Amino acid sequence: MKLVFPAPERNKQPILEVLKRVLPSSGIVLELASGSGQHAVFFAEQFPGLQWFPSDLAPEHLASIAEYVSEAKLPNLHLPRRIDVLDSEWGIDSAAVIYNANLIHIAPWECTVGLVKGAARTLVTGGLLCIYGPYRIGGVDTSPSNAAFDADLKARDPRWGVRDLEAVVSLAAEFGLRLVERVAMPSNNQTLIFERQ
Repeated sequence: MKLVFPAPERNKQPILEVLKRVLPSSGIVLELASGSGQHAVFFAEQFPGLQWFPSDLAPEHLASIAEYVSEAKLPNLHLPRRIDVLDSEWGIDSAAVIYNANLIHIAPWECTVGLVKGAARTLVTGGLLCIYGPYRIGGVDTSPSNAAFDADLKARDPRWGVRDLEAVVSLAAEFGLRLVERVAMPSNNQTLIFERQ
């Protein structure tokens, strides 16, 4: 069944404005934790020169993405792959870009480590890791709504929560991924662009 979530509809255009500036004109994009598939079909349509590979872990998300792919019939949009960011192999040898929206706060910290470690393993030299979502900056919530969101996440699972931006940047640096740009986004979110050294 094709899922429709409100967040991807709200944020796809602002994210597109960032991606239009930073993505290469060709190559493979691996989207991790694609959710419903709304971003995958929208971005694949906007970037015909890029081969877009969506992925997820949840069966209902994989089914939804497959429906979006089938309906869109875009030559550069591929059927979803089942990928757990904690796996030591993702089934794609190399990618020019790894893109993820709204995963690291709705998962244990180990998933952030897995995402970064896997990106370092999979990205070509000079390849980009693009991560979108909310962050604490300087140890402080960027808004009362983000503080409330963080509390709600931790109530659902103590291992979840809005991450400290500095911790994510430091982790990425350990794996040879350098932060090249941070873009403030609507609704107190950020897009982080890392480059594999």
